[in-house]
Amino acid sequence: MADVAHPQGHSVTVMTRADCPACETAERDVERVCGELGVPFTVADVDTDPEWRAEYGDRVPVILVDDAEHDYWSVDKTRLRAALGG
Repeated sequence: MADVAHPQGHSVTVMTRADCPACETAERDVERVCGELGVPFTVADVDTDPEWRAEYGDRVPVILVDDAEHDYWSVDKTRLRAALGG
C-alpha cells in the first residue's frame, strides 16, 4: 500500500473496490476532510491484492489512518477530522 505521509505524520488510505457506490461516497467524504486539513490520501482497490481482499473485502470501504483501521462502510467525518488533528 502506498500511503502518502502528511508532514505531521498522518496518512489516509481508502480501501475500495470497483462499482461500489458506498466506496465512491467514502472517497468524496475523505477527499473533502483531507482537503480541508491539507492531508493527502490514497485510494487502493482491495481486489488487486489477495491479502487485502481477504482482510477488507466484506467491509469496503475501509478507511485507514496511519495504517490502522479507522472506519468501515462509511466515513464519520467528525471522527476523521479529530484523528487528523482538525
